[in-house]
Amino acid sequence: MGTRIEGGLYFDAERREMQARDREMIPKGALLGMLALALGSLGLATYASVTDRPTVGQPVAAEVLETRTVTLEGDGVAVSAIEPDGTVLLDTDNGAFIAVVTDALNRVRIVHDIKGNPPVTVARLANGRLVLSDPATGWSTELTSFGAGNTRYWDVLFEQ
Repeated sequence: MGTRIEGGLYFDAERREMQARDREMIPKGALLGMLALALGSLGLATYASVTDRPTVGQPVAAEVLETRTVTLEGDGVAVSAIEPDGTVLLDTDNGAFIAVVTDALNRVRIVHDIKGNPPVTVARLANGRLVLSDPATGWSTELTSFGAGNTRYWDVLFEQ
């Protein structure tokens, strides 16, 4: 009773069900929608490039109010920020967001084959933004883009 017959009623029903399911695993409408989205994105990017459309997602340039040039040293958790004259602005066992940015900076320097640990510049701008830039690689990051809580970690560099 537990054996299945190749040409039986149940076998044929299962086979037809599987054939229909396999054909409709990804509906044709979804595939066409994905194709339209990809082609539309390509079309918009091409249009913007060909017409030299100005970039609108970049922050507006602002006056620099304060800068600090520091060397960031860290091990992934603990972080130190030292000025070129040797003044220690920050030395903590839990660098939090500063440790994350230091790790990203180290990765960029590995990619650019930068030897040593040259200083970086942290600048406070008139429009409230805080920017870290690395002259050795040309890399920079908008620290305020990661939220006010994370930006507060960098305020200690400007308090002294």
